[in-house]
Amino acid sequence: MSAPAELTLAELVARARELAAGAPRRLLGIAGAPGAGKSTLAARLVAALGGVAALVPMDGFHLAGSELRRLGRESRKGAADTFDAAGYVALLHRLRERGPEPVYAPEFRRDIEEPIAGAIGVPAEVRLVVTEGNYLLLPDPPWSEVRRILDEIWFLDLAAEIRLRRLVDRHVAYGRTVAAAEAWARGSDEANARLIATTAPRADLVVRLREPDE
Repeated sequence: MSAPAELTLAELVARARELAAGAPRRLLGIAGAPGAGKSTLAARLVAALGGVAALVPMDGFHLAGSELRRLGRESRKGAADTFDAAGYVALLHRLRERGPEPVYAPEFRRDIEEPIAGAIGVPAEVRLVVTEGNYLLLPDPPWSEVRRILDEIWFLDLAAEIRLRRLVDRHVAYGRTVAAAEAWARGSDEANARLIATTAPRADLVVRLREPDE
């Protein structure tokens, strides 16, 4: 992977705003490894753009815990095959079409570790849909369709030691012991991160967020 561009939030907002000026609706993806800060960046972009933008995370397409247990994949939750990728692609197509009615998307609730259907409404007037997730750049179907649907995909890079520390803190905050959090972050999460890193060359922009006072 080539060296990431170091850009401020203001610079990224400007790029997103320019993208949103296209008609009739544009879709922007933010990809990256677990703990890279995708959801935070996406939320900050949407907040800065106001009512013209909406956030629809990929995480809403996590398979339910009961289905993961049935499939024997519960210990790998977060891997590419623990999501309803085809459902996510179908939603992106609906968002691209921009019909007269709102489109409703699922949301993943970390407090219960389950997806909730119909939790996110995207009104017809939204001009930019921002979606974020680990696997937006995977070349394998049905994930490969995502690259074709979205207008731009940015890959968010972050130093590994910072990313791992964030992951451990997140897992602890949601109920794991420190030991269990460390094991998950350096095990399942890191295996996924290695796969995701190979997809960075397919992005339109590889970026490392730089704070203005750095």
